[in-house]
Amino acid sequence: MILHNKIKRNAVDIICLLYILLFVYAAASKMLDFENFQIQLGQSPLISAFASWVAPAVLALEFLTALLLMIPKFRMAALFLALSLMSLFTVYIFIILNYSSFVPCSCGGILEKMSWTSHLIFNMIFVLLAGLGIVLHHNAERTYKSRKKAFSVLLKMIFTVGSSAVMIIILFLCSESIMHFENPFIRRYPQHPAMFERQLDLKYNSYYFAGQSHGRIYLGNYTAPLHLKSADARLRSLKAEKIVFDANGILFQKPIVSVQESFFFLKDGTVPAVFRGNTSDWKINHEIKGMPYFTQLVHMDSIAAGFRSNDGKNLAHILGVFSENARPPVKYSGKLLQKQIDGVFDTDGVLLYSEQVQRLVYVYFYRNEFIIAAKKGDLIRRGNTIDTVSKAKIKVAYLKGKKERTMNAPPLIVNANAAVCGNLLFINSKIKGKFEDSKLWEQASVIDVYDMEKSMYLMSFPIYNLQDHKMGSFFVTRDRFFALIGNSLVAYRFRDILKKEFKNGGFVQN
Repeated sequence: MILHNKIKRNAVDIICLLYILLFVYAAASKMLDFENFQIQLGQSPLISAFASWVAPAVLALEFLTALLLMIPKFRMAALFLALSLMSLFTVYIFIILNYSSFVPCSCGGILEKMSWTSHLIFNMIFVLLAGLGIVLHHNAERTYKSRKKAFSVLLKMIFTVGSSAVMIIILFLCSESIMHFENPFIRRYPQHPAMFERQLDLKYNSYYFAGQSHGRIYLGNYTAPLHLKSADARLRSLKAEKIVFDANGILFQKPIVSVQESFFFLKDGTVPAVFRGNTSDWKINHEIKGMPYFTQLVHMDSIAAGFRSNDGKNLAHILGVFSENARPPVKYSGKLLQKQIDGVFDTDGVLLYSEQVQRLVYVYFYRNEFIIAAKKGDLIRRGNTIDTVSKAKIKVAYLKGKKERTMNAPPLIVNANAAVCGNLLFINSKIKGKFEDSKLWEQASVIDVYDMEKSMYLMSFPIYNLQDHKMGSFFVTRDRFFALIGNSLVAYRFRDILKKEFKNGGFVQN
């Protein structure tokens, strides 16, 4: 009997030693690269919202468990703690592999070299070892009276594993809700939702995205307004088009072109003038009359548009809609833009239109807010980007008796640019979130993706620099992301993790 108990104790010693080596090594490797470990937890699809306290808690528990395993008096309690931790880790990986929205990178140490499936098997083996250690330790130390407690030990083991599983499931559900709807400024970077596909050398950097028509992406040229280039979705062919138009004495100052399927528009808000033509022959055949002065204009169809102008009192920005067939043709929506400082710089932003869901979208440059409006200019909802800059951080100086104004200091840009496609809003953010690598922000531009229908943050992905040139403007279709970077037009192909977020329909139509 004594020899039998000695074998059990030796087996328990070996199990404890394996756990001590595992926890000390794992905790030490995480501690030596704690920032990276915290970043990895911040990118986890399960516990992103709790990464700030989960990271130090895991380290503390691993070190504590290893220490308690060295002390015979606390060995049984330490084995139960080890069983709980390894159960947590095992259920965590099982949910990652089967129920999470994406599979992140692994979390360091010896396990960093393992696949997630190997990692799961490794953890399950250690769960069984902890259970075996508890049984052997109990049997080796028990007396005649304590034999009746064997069943209670088994129940405690079942409860430990079950409560650990419930705990990680609750953390997962709570974290998902917080990340999507109450995001604490933690971005999620799934593995390659947008894959680099191809780039074209345009020779010059004077191009901008004009729109799309019949599967081709059109680029306008600021220095040659009547000349366009188009490329197919995979950037395999590049074509040149020239608009046929007689200006007839119109003093254009900043003319730009936009393309929307069968139609194209030549417009200049400083005149103001808007002309329409057909992409079949690239000839101007109609002048849209009655358009007010505008600083931005997005076409909703061949006769209707959303625009941004300035009111007559203090030149503050104001949004409105125009319809050639309506009477009156112009309707201003004075309550859409909300003044914080001067009504001009603080309300600056980019006006967009999603043809698929027929919604106007306005994204502020200097605060974490965007506006969704109906085709008639009525407010639907206000949304927020995940950063915390709720008030524009700008300083305005007034010149010439307060008749002119200028920026008194460089502003804090929150959202540099944006694009919409269907129910999704893509924003180029300039604010680094929690648990993010500074090198990434030096090497790339970060795109945040939002579902406008559900008012929720989805994910983020980087668009990397080309020869030290950062991304300028960008354009989005249902399967690709196009960017102008330096002199190049670059195409990224969306993977299923992002493509599945596009909805057919979406908002209730007008």
